[in-house]
Amino acid sequence: MKMLITAGLLTLLSSPVLAFQCPADMAAIDAALETATLSEEDLARVKELRATGEAEHAAGNHQASVDALAEAKKMLGL
Repeated sequence: MKMLITAGLLTLLSSPVLAFQCPADMAAIDAALETATLSEEDLARVKELRATGEAEHAAGNHQASVDALAEAKKMLGL
C-alpha cells in the first residue's frame, strides 16, 4: 500500500517538472532551426514534432510533449 501511494505521489509531482521543461525545449528547437542544415523531409518532421510538442504541452499532456520535443531535438543534434 505504501508503494502505491509513493508511486501516485511521484506521478503527481513529476507533471509540474515536465511542464517547465517543455518551453525550454521548444525554445532550443526554435533556435536550432535557424541554422539547421537538414533535408526538406527532416526539416518538416522536426517542425511537425515541435508543433505536436507545443499542442501536447498546452493540453496538459506533458510526457507526450517531452517525448515529441526530445525526438525533434535528437534530429537536430541537440
